[in-house]
Amino acid sequence: MPTHHALAQEADAMKRYAITLTRDVHTADDLVQDCMERALRKWTLRRAGVPLRAWLFTMMRNLHVDGWRQAKRRQTESLETMTSPPAIPPTQENHVELNRLLARVMSLPDDQRVALILVSVEGFTYREAAQTLGVPEGTILSRVSRARAALRGATAETAPRLRSVT
Repeated sequence: MPTHHALAQEADAMKRYAITLTRDVHTADDLVQDCMERALRKWTLRRAGVPLRAWLFTMMRNLHVDGWRQAKRRQTESLETMTSPPAIPPTQENHVELNRLLARVMSLPDDQRVALILVSVEGFTYREAAQTLGVPEGTILSRVSRARAALRGATAETAPRLRSVT
């Protein structure tokens, strides 16, 4: 399969992961473009045993971290303005609940949020997520567990308390 076709097939997953990293749709678009450009330039350096998605996600995370470090050095923007959750106007109850869940996921600490998205949304194994993030597999297990516990706790706090009328 030609290089550009393989990259095009991963575009949607890359966009989701970029939004997870950046918390901003426009910044995520730029990150995906930068990652695809780098992937095309570095295609010949890719190891055959590494899955394409894991290679791209690792590259994207590294680009994001590099950009974050550069922004921090320049002190031109505060982190608060760089990381705002996407705003989607609710049209019905399901959208409202989905937005609440998304807001809870986006409010998780970065390490937990990224691990949860890689494992739960992108379908990475714990081992693949660990390799992508450059941490031990047990760390991924712990981060995902803490993220899920935090989401369960937040759900229990916001669930309506109904009383029996029988």
